[in-house]
Amino acid sequence: MAGVLYMVATPIGNLGDISVRANEVLGAVDFISCEDTRVTKKLVLHLGINKELVSLHHHTPESTLLKLVDRIKRGESAAYVSDAGTPGLADPGGKLVAAANQAGIKIVPIPGASAVTAILSVVGLPANSYLFLGYPPHKKGRQKFFKEAASCEYAVVFFESTYRITKTLIQLSKLIDDRAIVVGRELTKMYETIYRGSAVEVLEQLSQTSAKGEFVVVLAPK
Repeated sequence: MAGVLYMVATPIGNLGDISVRANEVLGAVDFISCEDTRVTKKLVLHLGINKELVSLHHHTPESTLLKLVDRIKRGESAAYVSDAGTPGLADPGGKLVAAANQAGIKIVPIPGASAVTAILSVVGLPANSYLFLGYPPHKKGRQKFFKEAASCEYAVVFFESTYRITKTLIQLSKLIDDRAIVVGRELTKMYETIYRGSAVEVLEQLSQTSAKGEFVVVLAPK
């Protein structure tokens, strides 16, 4: 009989956010597939788990992906984790799920931490409907990305890195005027900070604290 693929949510920063169920699954599977073995090794060591870690990132060849699927199809159970949070959103977990589904493998979600829902829980903006856009393009397509976000009638959520957050807020400020945004920096971590206001006001707040870390941006509906 084929094994099972578990898509396991892991903490986005605070290791205390690992769920009891996620801990149990990671300790029970035959192997763990992950974006970066170095990142996941820190987590499993913290949990006292000793399992084979198999890298699966955006540049992993399809042949390697199919080998993982074949192992599960032959009866091994596997967990997939992203570097942080719920997998399958801005990581290669979706490719693994698609291949496993095509092979007739049972896929089980193990829910938990998510930067998207974490930030939405504290925005205080109309967000009963929202659009998640992942990361903005690094170069080509950035302006189109932000124009579409600015024209959306729903709240818009996207990720941004420490290297581009300032540039992103400047671009947004030219498109949304004084419309409210909320920006979360280093959610659940020691230096967690929530910024609120217009894009210009958030830029000023960042200049008084720090632009280092991982960011989640929420744009109020048009």
